[in-house]
Amino acid sequence: MDQENMVVVSDENNGASIKPRNVQGGAEMDGRKFGMEGRQNRRVLSVINQNLGAHPYPCVVRKKELSERTRVGDKNPGIPANRPITRKFAAQISDSQQQHCHEENKKPRTVADDDELRVLVDDEGVDKDQPVPMALEHTEVVSNEKTQIEEVEMEDIFEDAVLDIDSGDARNPLAVVEYIEDLYAYYRKMENSSCVSPDYMANQPDINERMRAILIDWLIEVHHKFELREETLFLTVNLIDRFLEKQGIVRKKLQLVGLVAMLLACKYEEVAVPIVDDLVIISDKAYTKQEVLDMESCMLNTLQFNMSVPTPYVFLRRFLKATQADKKLELLSFFLIELCLVEYKMLKLAPSTLAAAAVYTAQCSLHCMRQWNQTCEWHTGYSEDQLLESSRMMVSLHQKAATGKLTGVYRKYSISRFGGVAKCEPATFLLIQE
Repeated sequence: MDQENMVVVSDENNGASIKPRNVQGGAEMDGRKFGMEGRQNRRVLSVINQNLGAHPYPCVVRKKELSERTRVGDKNPGIPANRPITRKFAAQISDSQQQHCHEENKKPRTVADDDELRVLVDDEGVDKDQPVPMALEHTEVVSNEKTQIEEVEMEDIFEDAVLDIDSGDARNPLAVVEYIEDLYAYYRKMENSSCVSPDYMANQPDINERMRAILIDWLIEVHHKFELREETLFLTVNLIDRFLEKQGIVRKKLQLVGLVAMLLACKYEEVAVPIVDDLVIISDKAYTKQEVLDMESCMLNTLQFNMSVPTPYVFLRRFLKATQADKKLELLSFFLIELCLVEYKMLKLAPSTLAAAAVYTAQCSLHCMRQWNQTCEWHTGYSEDQLLESSRMMVSLHQKAATGKLTGVYRKYSISRFGGVAKCEPATFLLIQE
């Protein structure tokens, strides 16, 4: 050790002692570790690693080459062998190694080259538990993996287009998320049992389609006046049509059929049921209490007490949830579907078709453009093309809702309580034939 690198440290007990001087210019004090020269060399090697790129493992392979000075000239042409490693010399090695790496990357790699490189890495004592760097993988393999990743991401984007509309109700026991899909599959299966023949009125001797429309338009006003539930109205109309399909009625008894159908629907859906005397009063005492009870018994026996049928209401609620509808879209959908309740010709549409078409038409009316995404199509089971004809019929009803004598639905949805949605512009662009 040179004298100029020594420093004398005095000690009270043992006298003077000699310690090596710190290579940074100061003496090592307080039991600090020596070997700063080694730290400098390691720092130089780390600089070499950084200059070679972001992949550290190829540099580890050549770490022994740097220590064997006799091989430096072989690996780095133009650099003399047995030259001491200084900072300037290390920088030269770094530039040479980096240029050498670029040249090797331009050449096509083979599986044999990768295997040879892995053997060198294992021989140099690299931890085998570490993951193999991407630089050691075949270029074509990496390219194939990137292509596969992009394909998976595109599939995820397509699948994510169909939203899980029940995820927000996972903790709501009343939403029965575990069974909701099975329930609506059952509704779709059984909805035909709630449908009636679209020409059943031909079998009625004393009533016609116009009388039916007048009755239902009046019942919508009665339903609104009594502030009954929405389900009650749809079940009332269903009971009327199913009863008239099987039972002939004279004209003067038609209003009685409507009142009794509403009474039965209230008993099925409502918590507080209107009393029979109230129904007699709103009929302007055209019927007695006994006549109401007799008709109630006749209707139940004719329908064989079958009150549990899927009406358009149950589908409408589900489809509105699929569209993530706001209040205005919800009210406009109900307005359109209640217009359909009055029209006899709309009986040819199944309840689910009626509900899906109402939601689709309402969306088109509010956004002034066609709108029907993957989520709507998935949960309704109807494509846009399947709903287009039904939607055009609804647009026609919307156009003439404020005209004529049967304006009960229009007046109901024109007030502020229902957002005045009846005054929205109809989606007339749907009427244009393509």
